[in-house]
Parts: sequence; C-alpha cells; structure tokens
Amino acid sequence: MHGVEPPLFRQLLGRFATGVTVLTTRAGGGGEPIGMTASSVASVSLDPPLVLVSVDRRHDMHAALEHASHFVLNVLAADQEALSRRFAADEPNRFNGVGFHSNKQGIAVLDGVVAHIECEKQAVIPAGDHTVFVGLVVGGNVTDGRPLLYYRGGYAGLRE
Repeated sequence: MHGVEPPLFRQLLGRFATGVTVLTTRAGGGGEPIGMTASSVASVSLDPPLVLVSVDRRHDMHAALEHASHFVLNVLAADQEALSRRFAADEPNRFNGVGFHSNKQGIAVLDGVVAHIECEKQAVIPAGDHTVFVGLVVGGNVTDGRPLLYYRGGYAGLRE
C-alpha cells in the first residue's frame, strides 16, 4: 500500500487544528500511572458514546493500554503547553511534580485541565505503525477554560 510521502502527509494534517490531550492509564494493568501527549483523538459515536485515540506501537503507553481496561483523556488548557511537552518527551518519570488525583479506577486525572474523559476500553484496531484504541465514555468533567491547540507543528490557543 502506498500513499503520499511523510513530509507531505505532515503538511496536510498540520493544517488540521487539534486539541491536545494527555492520555493516562496504569502500567501493567494496575501499576504506576503512565501518560503520554496525544492529539490523535476523535469522537466516534454519540450512541453509544465512543471516542478513539491512536497510539504508536513503539511507545511505552501502547503496552500499558493493551493490558488496561480503562483510560482517561485529559484535555489540556491553553496554559498547559509545558505539561504537553513533558508528556511528549521520552522520559520515564513524567508524573514527578505533576498535580493529579486518581479516579475510581485509579487512573490519573491531571489538575487544571479543561475536561477529562473517562473511558472503558472497547476495541483495539491495528492501523499501520499505530493502534487505535476505542473507548466507551463512562464519566468525566468539564470546565469553562480555553483549550490548548496544536496547529502547523506548534501550539496555539483560541482568541475571543
């Protein structure tokens, strides 16, 4: 299967502004909290309420999500760019010094986010060098804050 070259693909998708989330779950099906920055997130269905997140198979989050029954999408606020960069880095202790609390399933919900979306894993779909994880939305919370956006390879925010 052939498609456009990676540089053109990045340019094309770079014109699609996305929200920025930190995906969280527990390592090894119940161990330490694990998280990664994810912008490949989309709603799938209203009834039932389903969302998806795409994760690179080489990322440490991938193995954790394969074993997890639940995950959380933390929608970052406009002032949380540093948090996004921290969870995007290849660093083992991403949670050191980060404010969060655990939900009923013991999964990290980050402080200061504009929303968090609690999901029960429903499906796992191989997709090239990534895997798409589909979750049933089982809880969450929202605030009136402004979201952090990613556009053309950089961070952006909404204007009034």
